[in-house]
Amino acid sequence: MRYYRRNIVRMSETTHFSPRDRAKRATDRDFPERAAITRAAAGIALYAGAFGVTFGAIAIASGLTVLQALFMSVVAYTGASQFAFVGVLGAGGSPLAGLSAALLLGTRNMFYGVPVTQVVQPRGLQRLWTAHFVIDETTAMAVAQRDSRAGRYAFFATGISLFSLWTVGTLAGALIGSGINTAAFGLSAAAPAIFLALLWPQLSRHGATTVAIASALVTLALIPIAPAGVPILAAAVVAVVVGASPTKSTGDEEAV
Repeated sequence: MRYYRRNIVRMSETTHFSPRDRAKRATDRDFPERAAITRAAAGIALYAGAFGVTFGAIAIASGLTVLQALFMSVVAYTGASQFAFVGVLGAGGSPLAGLSAALLLGTRNMFYGVPVTQVVQPRGLQRLWTAHFVIDETTAMAVAQRDSRAGRYAFFATGISLFSLWTVGTLAGALIGSGINTAAFGLSAAAPAIFLALLWPQLSRHGATTVAIASALVTLALIPIAPAGVPILAAAVVAVVVGASPTKSTGDEEAV
């Protein structure tokens, strides 16, 4: 009994918190950003879920089935590209034209691979399912952290939660859309509007306004004479050409 009593006294002298509090404090010391990252990831996921509902309903209005809309969210998992695809279909374009527009928008995710790989450092087969989560939000969350451990947690916490709610939202929206008259609610016009809302923040970038105006003019010129979907592809080509063209540096401009 003395032995156990001494141990209890010794533990009471060195322990000031309950086991639950000690575990929490140890976790906070090892990874202090975890709680803040989790809250941020949850907020992004809720936003994605709401957009997923919208996408599901618009996909049905554009002619996709519930399974097709769900399959697209699971496999593609790139919101802007998916809205571009259903936008082309809703305008009467062919699936090939819609797929081309979606792929052109999706190519930007390839460039995210370099910073994400440096932070997440995937190995072997992990590269495959890590690549599936490389999107705007997960990349931004990962590279914003102070070290690789926090970056990896931010990447996967955001990717998994966002993917889950985006998929669930798509299914809910598709089921709702299949049970209502989507034409009566004007959902056919929602895809271009939401796509424009997604792109609007990008206009603050250098040269983005010029690209947007040039692409819009090309699109308006081709709408009366080209098949549906082709004007969007032409606008994307304009953006690629302008983006690939060399620009003068600030020093050169000042010298001129």
